[in-house]
Amino acid sequence: MLIDLSREISNVAGEPDEVSVEVLSHEEGAKVLGEKFGLTQYDFPDNMAINNERISLTTHTGTHMDSPYHYGPSSEGKIAKRISDIPLEWCVNKGIMVDLSDSNSQKPVTKEEIKNYLEKYKIKLVPLTIILINTGADLKWGKPEYFTDFRGISREALKYLLNFGVKVIGVDSFGFDPPFNRMLKDYTESKDNSFLWPSHIFGRTKEYCQIERLTNLDLLPKGDFFDVFCAPIKIKNLGAGWCRVVAIV
Repeated sequence: MLIDLSREISNVAGEPDEVSVEVLSHEEGAKVLGEKFGLTQYDFPDNMAINNERISLTTHTGTHMDSPYHYGPSSEGKIAKRISDIPLEWCVNKGIMVDLSDSNSQKPVTKEEIKNYLEKYKIKLVPLTIILINTGADLKWGKPEYFTDFRGISREALKYLLNFGVKVIGVDSFGFDPPFNRMLKDYTESKDNSFLWPSHIFGRTKEYCQIERLTNLDLLPKGDFFDVFCAPIKIKNLGAGWCRVVAIV
């Protein structure tokens, strides 16, 4: 069975960057193509040609993958991989879902939570296992709080997973780190810049990709491996790209 883990790209309440779409209808397409090739709209079958769209959005809109370059210009002492450099082996592999949706905590996901879940289901991680973390944030989709009220993944939890050779970790929330307002509050009060995008910036030390804004993680099996396809759109020299993430269970 195929399970679609990607959200449609659209304008929803609270979306920080508006999605703009210009649509060329089939009738308008006939006029545009006709002008280019010396035809009229009525030369086309049914007076229609082909349609087209022009869209304006960020690479972080919708379900997307962040490459190591998003975190900084280098990773593990080497030039950071951009989204077009991500090996397919990272994106087509066995996956596991970590279900933490029952937790009432608003703090970042801890190493202990991840470790306890893996031990509970006797899950043995191997290099390139794709980790998908269900925090319950997806239930807020369509509401402004989806973008402001989520947990994030702690740096300690991230380190723990990366030490197994994991390269791709996905979450169902808007961001991989805590919400912007929470990070800024912690930094303002402490002047400790380690509070600013801690898990993102750890990607300068340890190479990995993160997927944000996943959905339907609750449909995945607990404690069992499944196949995952999560290759990003191959856009040259960019830090992120949209993904159609699919689980095969």
